[in-house]
Amino acid sequence: MQVEPLTCTIGAELGNVNLGAAAEDDSLMAEIRALLLKHRVIFFRDQDITRAQHVAFARRFGELEDHPVVGSHPDHPGLVQIYKTPESPPERNENSWHTDATWREKPPLGAVLRCIECPPVGGDTMWVNMVEAYRQLPEDIKTTIAPLRARHGIEQSFGAVMPIEKRLALKAQYPDVEHPVVRTHPETDEKILFVNASFTTHFTNYNTPANVRFGLDKSPGSSQLLNYLTSQANIPEFQVRFRWKKNSVAFWDNRSTQHYAVMDYPPCHRKMERTAIMGDLPY
Repeated sequence: MQVEPLTCTIGAELGNVNLGAAAEDDSLMAEIRALLLKHRVIFFRDQDITRAQHVAFARRFGELEDHPVVGSHPDHPGLVQIYKTPESPPERNENSWHTDATWREKPPLGAVLRCIECPPVGGDTMWVNMVEAYRQLPEDIKTTIAPLRARHGIEQSFGAVMPIEKRLALKAQYPDVEHPVVRTHPETDEKILFVNASFTTHFTNYNTPANVRFGLDKSPGSSQLLNYLTSQANIPEFQVRFRWKKNSVAFWDNRSTQHYAVMDYPPCHRKMERTAIMGDLPY
């Protein structure tokens, strides 16, 4: 297997490997897992594999989960079809920095995304290393956020375009959850900045005497800090950008990254298939 790092902080392209065969090779799977932990997101080209092989590869890392809005392929539970056509209505859930499903009590460990069809140009995806984003924070900010926890929800993202009855039903099915602002990676013990602009709404324990002098500090003070933290994903030095081709695959560690699907392409087909791997409770 060939390994080509794409930036100094995140991303590597792996060559001379077939994911269908890799799923049956324990030593190769161990190597792929180690490279995932090291590079945060790993890429594979020319993966002409079946949906069953896609699912089998992802299942080597854990059980798969459905998406509550998109659903799964009828013959392959856990395989989500993210299909855009020239007639698709505009929506803005993918082209914002986010960690998948932090509105779950146990957000996904990672995801395996395969390109079925893509625009001739445009439609790239970007990832950002949130371990590095935390590491380079000023020390006083690290001290302030160390004890903080934040609320994450699905209502204000996927639910926003729904009629009120459906939106409230979605929130009732997936109530808001609370996660640490700085989580610990369960495999590497690294500290991760774990807030994102798509799903994180507010801190739940900011309004303490240590942080609040006057009432004015409560809302603007906490929201400004949250905006500052979520903006760390915008720093190019922490990012990698991947150009899709048919049968390209990206596999990312959802615990330590955020990603952004760039919607810069004209009306055309963009067909992607994704498996999301169940994760554990952030701590």
